[in-house]
Amino acid sequence: MIKVHQNIDSQLLCDTIVSGMQENKAKKITVLDLRKIKGAVTDFFVICSGDSSTQVEGIAESVRRSTSKILKEKPWHVEGKGNSEWVLLDYVNVVAHVFYREIRDYYDLEDLWADAKRTDIPEIL
Repeated sequence: MIKVHQNIDSQLLCDTIVSGMQENKAKKITVLDLRKIKGAVTDFFVICSGDSSTQVEGIAESVRRSTSKILKEKPWHVEGKGNSEWVLLDYVNVVAHVFYREIRDYYDLEDLWADAKRTDIPEIL
């Protein structure tokens, strides 16, 4: 994958997104490394859950703030802010998925991309 910003690699962007999710108490953060998957549309998926539509929106905003403040990077595209059940922040090389917990279970992206290297991030207490 090409870099979104010439000084930012996808791993650093992924780590910053995880940090932004943690700042707003996201649940079940999972990173899927798609770099070795032929035909993958991005380098990483970062997936997390929120307990309410308000928290989903807050997590998405926290990710946006973190990437903007730390890396001076903005999402190329954002989907789902209207209903806050699944907000997708597309940074091209990294795509962040912030789900309302029941919607995450329904779509089960982790199973759809089961060939990817999976890292479950421990929750901060």
